[in-house]
Order: sequence, then structure tokens, then C-alpha cells
Amino acid sequence: MLTRKQHQLLLYIDDHLRRTGYSPSFDEMKDALELRSKSGIHRLISALEERGFLRRHHHRARALEVLRLPHMGTEAPAAVATTAPFVPAVLSQSQTELEGAFSEASIANDRQTVSIPLYGRIAAGLPIEAMQDDSDRIEVPVSLLGTGEHYALTVAGDSMIEAGILDGDIAIVRRRETAENGQIIVALIDGQEVTLKKLRRRGSMIALEAANREYETRIFPAERVHIQGRLVALFRQY
Repeated sequence: MLTRKQHQLLLYIDDHLRRTGYSPSFDEMKDALELRSKSGIHRLISALEERGFLRRHHHRARALEVLRLPHMGTEAPAAVATTAPFVPAVLSQSQTELEGAFSEASIANDRQTVSIPLYGRIAAGLPIEAMQDDSDRIEVPVSLLGTGEHYALTVAGDSMIEAGILDGDIAIVRRRETAENGQIIVALIDGQEVTLKKLRRRGSMIALEAANREYETRIFPAERVHIQGRLVALFRQY
């Protein structure tokens, strides 16, 4: 399963190779995917290499080789190098278990849905417990959820845009108090501030990493950070 950005980049590279005979520059790829920095392109290319879709010839400039394309219908639709509108795809259960990876999902017409609470904006500066109000709920396809308790939060701000998480998106979170390095979590800092960030443990310290180079990584003693859940899916309405 590729994320939407990975899929977009792969098809853009393939189209550029077919039209010009050589791979696009990092600046061209950055502009095509509307990213703010080339570091996001480096991460996407590395992910495509790891999944066997792309090969990078390290001793040649601008030398990328597309090894295979996603099977149409099983990967996220493209929104680069095509005029067709992007239609968000619903994740399967196995896809939601991929560590550190998620894709956008539509609030789809699914006969098997479950209602979960929709809390306030995650940058509101309140612990999840303080935001609990079951008057606002959202219907989520069962196929997106595994075992355990889930809730939804509305994302505020642009600190995670290079991970494909935009202002106004709805984050689907599995409630839990532990997570692995590299996973995107809901963290409660000092019992007051809630934030959505990537988790990194450094000895007795915890680093909360943004996915936007304009934001600094925040580092805290482990006892100041309480994990309140792990991101498993993302909803975006157009």
C-alpha cells in the first residue's frame, strides 16, 4: 500500500521519464507535489525504494528507474500528471496496521460503520479527557478500525504537512498509552497541551518531531509526556 504522496510521486517520475528520457530534478518533484522542501521528496523516494517500486542509481545524477507501477484499483489514485480528480481510498484493516504509514480515507458509503466521538481541534491545548463530549460523533467504516477504543480529532495547523496531514483533517486515533519510534501519536504534555507529532525516544527523553522544517523538534523528559493514542487513519473532505 502506498500513501497518496508516494503514489503521486511514482506516477510523476514515470510520466517524466516517458516524456523526456530522464528523471525529474528534486526541485521539479517538490513543485509537482506542492511540498515546501526537498527533504519530503527524499523520504518519499526512500520509501518507494524500500517497497520495490523505484531504483536510485547513486553514482549518476538524476538517475531514477521505475521498477513497477501500483496495480490500478488497489493503490491510492493519482493526482499528478492526470486530469482525473483524486478520490480518497478506504484503508483495509491490514493497511491500518502498517507502522508509521497511513493513507487518506474518505467518509465513505460503507454499510458497516461505527460511531466514534469527535473531539475538538488538537491544537486547542486541552487534554483529551477535558475535550470528551459525546455530542459530536463521526461514522467510520469498520474496516479502518482494529481492536480497542478509538476517537477522532480535528487537526489544526501545518506542523505535519510533510506527512500529508493538513489543517482541518480529521485524525482517527486508537487510544493507547504506548507507541513505537516513528509512529505518529497524540501526546499530552505536562497534563495540559495536546499535540499530534512523530515519536522518538532518546534514552530518558522523548522527542516530538514535526513534519515541517519550519518547526523545531521538542524534547521533554519522558515523565512529562503522556501518550494518548496512535494515528491509524486520516479523513479529508473535499
